[in-house]
Amino acid sequence: MLIGALLGFLIWLTFRVIIPGFYTVDQNERAVKTVFGRAQRLGELTTGQDPISATLSEEEKPRYAYPQLRVIQPGGPYFKMPWHRVHKVSLAIQTVSIGYDPESTSANQSGSVLEAVTKDQLNTGLRGQLRFLVSERNLYGYLFGVKNPVAHTMGYFISVLRERIANFEAPARSISEGATDVATVAQGISINDLRKNLGDLNQHMEQECASSDARYGICLEATLITGIDPPQEVESALAAINTAHNQVSSEVSLAQASADQKIVQSRKAVEIETNRAQAEVQLLQQLAGELVALKKSGKGTLRQYLRNIRLALYNQANRVILEEKA
Repeated sequence: MLIGALLGFLIWLTFRVIIPGFYTVDQNERAVKTVFGRAQRLGELTTGQDPISATLSEEEKPRYAYPQLRVIQPGGPYFKMPWHRVHKVSLAIQTVSIGYDPESTSANQSGSVLEAVTKDQLNTGLRGQLRFLVSERNLYGYLFGVKNPVAHTMGYFISVLRERIANFEAPARSISEGATDVATVAQGISINDLRKNLGDLNQHMEQECASSDARYGICLEATLITGIDPPQEVESALAAINTAHNQVSSEVSLAQASADQKIVQSRKAVEIETNRAQAEVQLLQQLAGELVALKKSGKGTLRQYLRNIRLALYNQANRVILEEKA
């Protein structure tokens, strides 16, 4: 009887404790072990001492100072006791629409379009993608810091983006500084400014959201806003404005090119005439020097030189008219 009970206990222990206690961690995963609900930590170290906190303000650093955890690397098999719990996290990069809402799949037109209001009170639709992954250096923030870190990250990203859209102004440029896009300089229409500066907008979003890994344990890899759609009732008006400004920009560019060409031609003409005048002056100076030298060489030398020049001219002339002496 005792042997049967002991054998049954050993079978139960094998199938309920020993076999389930072994686990592995895949190559693209990281794991954290908790003991009676408390994660294993690296002493008193916190994320406030990690470089990821450099993107936080001095006021935010104490608020988001999470403990640094002991991370289980890929491999195995590992063993855990029944009072241990292993939390596995995938580090694979995820790509979602900027309108994605993890708590409501029907929001933002089923996650395809995010609405935002521009500074001139136009309701626009934003399209694009967002790439993110779990930060291995802040697994505590992802697993235990907030209930739904993806929702918090998307909410933070959307709030920053909408604030940027509402206050966006195109970089100031002028024609005197070399700007040739008159439409960008003159029109001052926020949607056109946004469309022409999507690269600056994406870069701004990446800089502003760089603190997400320190806040929520999610690192934003890249932001790619690809389209900004105005309301249908103003689309045709914007198209007409853009067409007019494009025509003006084209005419200004042609005029500038023609003016530049004429300036280059004028400079070349002045250079040619200057070289020609300098050559003539140099020839006259050389001739004057020769005449002065002839005059100094003898009393009748200059008269003889003029006689030889006159004879050479007579040989080349077909007809000579002489003045009759009285």
